[in-house]
Amino acid sequence: MAGTGATHHGAVPRGPKLWLRAFVGFYPPHDASSRQLDPVAKFLFSARSVILVISAQAAVIAGLLALTDGRFDAVAFALVLVGFVTAHAISNLSNDYFGYRRGHDTPDSPRMRYTMHPIASGVLDSRTLLIGLGVLALIGTAIVLYFWAVRGPVALAFSVAGLGLLYLYDAAPKPLKALGLGEVAAFLVWGPLMVGGGYFAIAGRLSVPAFLVSLPYGLGVMSILVGKHIDQADFDRAHGQRTLPVVLGDSRARAFNRGALLAMYLIVAALILLRQVTPFAALAFAALPRARRALAVMERPRPDGPPPGYVGWPLWYHRVCLVHNRLFGWVYIAGLVMGAIVAWMRPG
Repeated sequence: MAGTGATHHGAVPRGPKLWLRAFVGFYPPHDASSRQLDPVAKFLFSARSVILVISAQAAVIAGLLALTDGRFDAVAFALVLVGFVTAHAISNLSNDYFGYRRGHDTPDSPRMRYTMHPIASGVLDSRTLLIGLGVLALIGTAIVLYFWAVRGPVALAFSVAGLGLLYLYDAAPKPLKALGLGEVAAFLVWGPLMVGGGYFAIAGRLSVPAFLVSLPYGLGVMSILVGKHIDQADFDRAHGQRTLPVVLGDSRARAFNRGALLAMYLIVAALILLRQVTPFAALAFAALPRARRALAVMERPRPDGPPPGYVGWPLWYHRVCLVHNRLFGWVYIAGLVMGAIVAWMRPG
C-alpha cells in the first residue's frame, strides 16, 4: 500500500515519482515523514489524491459515451476531466478545513488516525491551504464559465447542482452529512450529475442512456462513503453526526451497502439486456471477485483491531469498498471502450 514515500534509508523521495504515488494504493499513514514532503506532494497527499480517481473515472465514462455516439469533443472532455478532479479536491480539502475549524477532527477522531490531516498534522498551515483552495476554485470557475458560454444554461445548472451538493455535504452550517443524506448526495454527484452532466458538456445534448449508465458507478462511489461512515459510526454518534449508518445502525447499514454492491451488477446486466450498452459492458463482471470479498467482509462486524501490517485503520469497510470500486470502474470503462470501438468501426 502507498505510504508517504519514505525509503528504507530514511530519505524522502521528491518530484514526479512521488507525486504519482499520491494517486495509487491507499491513504498514506500519518507519521512524522509527512512534514518532509515537497510542497506539491504535501498538497496532493493532503487532498487525498488516492480517492480522486473516482472523479477521473466518471469523466472517462462520460467521454466514452459521447465517443460511442459520435459526439466527442476533445477540448470539452479535457476540461470535464480537470473540472471533476478539481471539484473533488476542493471538496476534500474544504471538508478537512471545516472539520478542523468546527472541532470535529480531534486527535482521537478516525480522520486523524488513518492518514495525515492537512492542518492538524502540520503538513499545511491554514493560509497555504486557503491559497491552494483559491487556485483550485479559480480553475473550476473558469471551466464552469467556459461551458456556460458554449453549452448554455443547462451546463451551468449541472455545475451549480454538483458544486452545491459538494458544499452542502460538509461545509454548510447544517451539512447533509449530519442529516443522513450525505451518502445519497455522493450517489447523485458521481452518478447522474458527473456522468450525465459530463456527457452533456462533452456532447452538447442530454442523453437518457448516459444517466442510466451512470447508476452502477454512482452506487459504487456511494458504497465507499457508506463503508467509511460505518467505520466511524461510533465516533460520529458520540459527536452528533447523523450519517446514514448512524441512523440505520451497524447491521442495517452493512446490509444496505451489500445491497448497493449487488445492485451495481444487476443494473449492468439490465442495461445490456435493454441494449443501453453493448454486451462488452459485461467486462464489469471481472470485478466480481473483489465484490465477493467486499460482501464477505461486510457480512461480519468489524474486528476490534487491525490485522498485522494493516494500513489505514480504523477504515475497514471503506477500504474494501474502495478497492472494489476502483477495479469496477476500470473494467466498466474497458467495456465502454470496446463498445466505442465497435460503434466507430460500424459502417455509416
